[in-house]
Amino acid sequence: MNPSTATENIATEKNCNIATEKRAIRRMNISEASNISGSVTEFILLGFPYRREIQILLFVIFSLIYLLTLMGNTSIICTVWSSRKLHTPMYILLANFSFLEICYVSSDVPKMLTNIISQTKSISFAGCLLQFYFFFSMCAAEGYFLSAMSFDRFLAICRPLHYPTIMTHHLCAQLVVSCWVGGFLSILIPAILMSRVPFCGPNIIDHFFCDLGPLLALSCAPVPKTTLTCATVSSLIIVITFLYILGSYTLVLCAVLRVPAGSSRNKAFSTCASHFLVVSLFYGSVMVMYVSPDSRSHPGTQKFVTLFYCMATPFFNPLIYSLQNKDMKDALKKVLGAPSNEISKNTEK
Repeated sequence: MNPSTATENIATEKNCNIATEKRAIRRMNISEASNISGSVTEFILLGFPYRREIQILLFVIFSLIYLLTLMGNTSIICTVWSSRKLHTPMYILLANFSFLEICYVSSDVPKMLTNIISQTKSISFAGCLLQFYFFFSMCAAEGYFLSAMSFDRFLAICRPLHYPTIMTHHLCAQLVVSCWVGGFLSILIPAILMSRVPFCGPNIIDHFFCDLGPLLALSCAPVPKTTLTCATVSSLIIVITFLYILGSYTLVLCAVLRVPAGSSRNKAFSTCASHFLVVSLFYGSVMVMYVSPDSRSHPGTQKFVTLFYCMATPFFNPLIYSLQNKDMKDALKKVLGAPSNEISKNTEK
């Protein structure tokens, strides 16, 4: 064998060995990347890293708001349930919306309150993904319910003669089911994609719940498809529902302005004003958070805006609907006044 041939064979063997090692390393990296999400078993939610005295004060304030939110929305549900006068599509949608607010605020606030007074401030990997899924599902369902309520007001004011034949209880039930199911289905694909994001550390989230941006920031590798899908889904839900609601209330406002001044016009204004105020509170804060390009670069602003639409909007909604709506106020007074009336009757006997 020629020396040159032997040298070529040795070089060829070395190249083959190097190529084999590269393929093995590439397979190992792929295997590690596919299992890397299992290396993080829990996340640390920093929440509000202030002094202990301030944290206790925040715990008291947030607990009070949470309890009042539960009481306010529960009172609307009980009022609609107990009053036959309110067994109409408008109030059935409102009762479901109030129940949604209870679920919405309960998806993240109890864990936030626990972490404020806890020293560990941890949440499991599965718990974090479930919190992400349920919170954003409720958020999507809220947009759908607000759209359904604007559709109901559009029919009632712009098509009053056709309203009883169009907005039947069957259609109302279909709208309610569609809003609930649509909310959970809309976030299913983003939640599945988030469960496949590789997390290998660090596991500290500078937030009080498992929000989309802070979670993606902890990814070990770029996940452009997941980021694009989540951004597209959230943007479509926000923009489409908001434009539909805006268009509906524009038509409603034009119809109300054509009505002669009087009690019917004032009632229409009162009802639509309460709905539009709720829409403004919700979409104003959500758009600042997920549409504004500078909102995610400041963690303090991010927490404040998220806290607003997590707690403030569910807290103000029952106040807005009960104070702006005369039928709701009358029915609520009857429900709250029933125990005292029964007691007075029993004492008289």
